[in-house]
Amino acid sequence: MPIAPPPPLKVSPFGRMGPPKPKGGAAPKAPAGPRGVRIEHRIGVQAPAEAIWDVLYDLESWSEWNPLYPKASGVIRIGAPLSLTLAVPGQPERAIQPTVLEWVPNEQLHWRLSLMGGLVKTVRYIEIDSLAEESCILNNGEIFGGLMGASVVRQSGRAIHRGFQAMGEALKARAEAQWQAQNGAARLTAD
Repeated sequence: MPIAPPPPLKVSPFGRMGPPKPKGGAAPKAPAGPRGVRIEHRIGVQAPAEAIWDVLYDLESWSEWNPLYPKASGVIRIGAPLSLTLAVPGQPERAIQPTVLEWVPNEQLHWRLSLMGGLVKTVRYIEIDSLAEESCILNNGEIFGGLMGASVVRQSGRAIHRGFQAMGEALKARAEAQWQAQNGAARLTAD
């Protein structure tokens, strides 16, 4: 007499297994995002995405407003290297050379960086989410991966977050000021 298979388990030895899979195949998996520890700062900006992007895209002027990257040069193009000076609060400045992963005008700039001989790998992102015609959310963060990524975050995460916050506030101030100046000049010429 054959032995019947055991009933399906609702709980595995390590916790809930989730809902049963549909018959005829496995349920589709959601795409996996980048793995690692994320540090992020978000801030509202009273300017359109174009105004924020104009400030962000002009790498040569970062020294005028950016406390986290006081020196920047390069070309924003996929695969292109950037030359940046990183000034995390409470730490000595250091030169870094990330590679642009992706950029979309008025929306995002992503770059990757490998540190400590590849033991720390990061993806840095600056993203602009439009809420209305003249207001946006600026997402400014980094995902730390690799064998030592979590250790770097434990050691320097608060200082890095303060740097992101300072950069976000400075970018907000610069974009809003430039937008106000352009809008004021446009109103004067229209009157």
